Amino acid sequence: MKIYAHILMISGMAALLSSCSLITEPIDTYSDVTEGVNDAGQEVVFKDKAAVESHMQTIYRQLNDRQEHWYLDLLLIADAHSDNAYGGTTGAEVIPFENNALDASNSVLARDWTRYLEDVARANRLLLNIDSVQDASLTTTERAQYKAEAKIFRALVYFDMVRIWGDVPLIITEAPDITAENIEEVYDLYFPAQSPEEEVYRQIETDLLEALPDAPAVNPSDKTLFTKSVARAMLAKVYAEKPIRDYTKVIQYADELAADGFGLVADLNELFGTNAAGSDAQARNTVESILEAHFFPGSGNWVTWMFGRDLSNYDNSFTWAKWVTPSRNLIRAYQQEGDEKRYEQAIVYYETSWSNYYPAANYPFMYKIRSAHNSIIKLRYADILLLKAEALIMTSNLEDAAAIIDQIRQRAGLARLSSAVRTDPTAMLDALLKERRLELAFEGQRWFDLVRLDKVEEVMNAVYASDEGRLTQAYPFNSTSYRLPIPQNAIDQNPKLVQNPGY
Repeated sequence: MKIYAHILMISGMAALLSSCSLITEPIDTYSDVTEGVNDAGQEVVFKDKAAVESHMQTIYRQLNDRQEHWYLDLLLIADAHSDNAYGGTTGAEVIPFENNALDASNSVLARDWTRYLEDVARANRLLLNIDSVQDASLTTTERAQYKAEAKIFRALVYFDMVRIWGDVPLIITEAPDITAENIEEVYDLYFPAQSPEEEVYRQIETDLLEALPDAPAVNPSDKTLFTKSVARAMLAKVYAEKPIRDYTKVIQYADELAADGFGLVADLNELFGTNAAGSDAQARNTVESILEAHFFPGSGNWVTWMFGRDLSNYDNSFTWAKWVTPSRNLIRAYQQEGDEKRYEQAIVYYETSWSNYYPAANYPFMYKIRSAHNSIIKLRYADILLLKAEALIMTSNLEDAAAIIDQIRQRAGLARLSSAVRTDPTAMLDALLKERRLELAFEGQRWFDLVRLDKVEEVMNAVYASDEGRLTQAYPFNSTSYRLPIPQNAIDQNPKLVQNPGY
C-alpha cells in the first residue's frame, strides 16, 4: 500500500499501518493521495494538467471548506485566550482557553494540529510532484506559478503553527513506501522530530521569498488568491516575530503593499457589513483586503452561527451559547476611548435564552462575521500598516509611527495622539498595542500581539482582577505560557515529539 507522511501524521496512524490492504484500497484507484502507477511501476501522482489544477483547487478550497483550524479555532486562541473575550460556552474544549487551564488533552488543539499538517501535506504533494507531470500543455510558467502559490499556502500554515506551538515538525518532503528493507531509512520521515522555532520561521521566509517572482500579481477584483501581495504581507508579519525579527524589512514589505495599491477603506462597514436586506455582504475585494475567503448566497459561511446570529437567516441555530463572547474588559476599552465606530463594527447585542456571562436580555456577541455571506478576511492592510508603526517605534522613528496610528484613529473618528504620547517610546508602544486591539478585535491577532511584544504576563495576570465576568484563573501566566501544549495524541503517535515546557 502507498502510505505517505501526511497520512501518518493524522489521527489513527497506527491503525492505518496495521489494517490497510491492497484488496480494500488498491493503489491503482484514483484518490486524493495517488492516481496509481504507470506501466513501469512508477507512481503517478498527477497524470496531467487537469489533475494538477484539481489539486490546486483543493488547496484553495481549504479556505472555504475547513474554517475550523484557520479561523474558528484561531479566534478562540487569539481572542478568548486573551483579554478580548470569554470562551462563551460551558464546553470543556472552550473554557480552558478563557481560564488558562489548557492541557495536552484539549480537543480543539488536537484537531488543529492534525489539520494543519494535512494542509502542509497538500502543499508538499504539489511541490514535489508537479515537475514530473508529463503533459506539454502544462507550461513552465504555469508550473512555476502553481509552485509559488503552494509555497505561500505552506507558509501561511506554518506561520499559524509556529506561533501557536513554537517548535513543530518541519515537513517539506514525502516519505517513500515502507518496506522491510528501508524501514530504518524512512523512519524519520514518518515520525519527524520537531524543528527549532527559528528554523521553522526560516523555512517560512524561504517559501515566501521563493514564491515572490512567480506568484500571480494582485487582482483587485479577486482577493482570494495567493498573490505576490499575500507573500509581501506575510513577510511583513514574519519579520516582526522575535526569532528572525528585522524591523527594516517589516517597513520594506509594508511599503511594497502600498505600492501594490492597498489602502484603508473609508468606512469599516465595507469590510464587515451586509447589504440593507441582509441578503449578501456589502462588499468583497476591497482596497484594504489582502486575502479573503468568499461565501455567496446559495452556499454560505457556517462559522457565523458559532459566534452569533446569521443576519441572512436570523433565527438559524440561535438556541445555544456561542463561542468567543466579548469581554467586559474589551467593551470598557472601546467606551473609555470613545471609540463608537469600531465598537459598533466589533460588538452587537441580542436577547438570548442563556445568560452564561451577561443578562439574557442584552447579551453581546462578536460582530465581524455577521452573515453567512460575509468574507473571512485572513489578511488586511490595517494590520500590516500598524505593524509598520510598531517597527518605526522600535527603530526610534516615533513621529512617523504616530502618523500611522493617527491615520487609523482618524478613520475611527478619534483624535490624534497627544504630544506627550508621540514623544515617549514607552507610551507609543502602549498606544500601538491598544490601537491594534481596538482595530483588530475578533480577527485573530490579540494573543499573538501580546506574545510578540512580551506582554502576556503583564496583561493577562492583571485582567482577572479587573474583569468581573471572567472565570477564575486556573494558573498564572508565566514564561512557559507563550506556547500552547502539543496535543497528547500526537505525542502518543510520534515518540519523537517533546511536550512544550509547563504542560
